[in-house]
Amino acid sequence: MELLSNLFGHGDDLTPLQMGLRACTLYFFALILIRISGRRTFGTKTAYDHVVVILLSAILSRAAVGDSPYWSTVTAGFVIVSLHRLLAWISSRYHTLGRLTKGKEMLLYNNCRFHHDNMDKCLISERDLNESVRLTANTN
Repeated sequence: MELLSNLFGHGDDLTPLQMGLRACTLYFFALILIRISGRRTFGTKTAYDHVVVILLSAILSRAAVGDSPYWSTVTAGFVIVSLHRLLAWISSRYHTLGRLTKGKEMLLYNNCRFHHDNMDKCLISERDLNESVRLTANTN
């Protein structure tokens, strides 16, 4: 155990070698966590999924710079990703929970007509919607 303590260091008194080792191992832990989390987290770009990305980034960064104990932060990252995966799995089977965690879809445009009442609820203007369509279609 003393060998690990010497290699990874502790606290904010880390050498460049210790920070480099932490960064290297965190890179591989992050890859593993991304694989555990699944395609949904990094592919769908929903607010529900962004929460995990932000939390995982914040938690793992603390391990890299020594603000928190290394193995505790790696464990916390694993817990966040596992909870997200579990909640996504349950939400896919129970519509009510899915609506609570991911929200409800709203029709904003259909048959050449904007649905302004839904747009107001979503705080989206016609300009926002047009911009989103352009970005999705990769046009200027």
